[in-house]
Amino acid sequence: MGAKPQLIVKGRKFDQVLEGARNVFMRDGFERASVDDIAREAGVSKATLYAYFPDKRLLFLECASAECRRQAADAESHIDPNAPIADVLRLAAERITAFMLSEFGQRIYRVAVSESENFPAIAQEFYHSGPKLVQGRIAEALRCAVERGEVAIDDIPFAAAQFAQLCKVDIQDRLIFAPAPCCTPQDTTRVIEGAVAMFMARYGVKV
Repeated sequence: MGAKPQLIVKGRKFDQVLEGARNVFMRDGFERASVDDIAREAGVSKATLYAYFPDKRLLFLECASAECRRQAADAESHIDPNAPIADVLRLAAERITAFMLSEFGQRIYRVAVSESENFPAIAQEFYHSGPKLVQGRIAEALRCAVERGEVAIDDIPFAAAQFAQLCKVDIQDRLIFAPAPCCTPQDTTRVIEGAVAMFMARYGVKV
């Protein structure tokens, strides 16, 4: 991760390149996306593209990080910190499952895993801008809930990680191993409601 800022150069057309790359990666996937197609979609020359991103994997990494941050910020903007914690967790679960089931979410997960040995920065960046960031947002909401007396939690970061994993029950394995289509809306609702109910049964304060 430490080398990334030295390799990526930001300039006037940086966002333009990023948006074009995102469109191509979404359409063609990582392996089939070509530098020529990305440059064409972004409306820049290959020389300009390489000036910003000398490696296609770095470009994909930046697209994935930006998308994860955007979705986290969008979810946070819809969260009322004063709302009951069960409602906050339900919203968080909806966002987590929606990202997992999205085409982009599935692509970045597979690329992060497949490239983790040869290019560990992809996996590390995905973790910190995706799962780690989401868990941090959940932890913040849990701290507020603890202060209000809604939940009793000794290890808040661990509890946040637990909830994030509860949101993946059955869905993640089916996405990886089972033939498409993966999950119905009813399946997703069952996972979301189950995650909230199990978490509150463990940490909720009875009144």
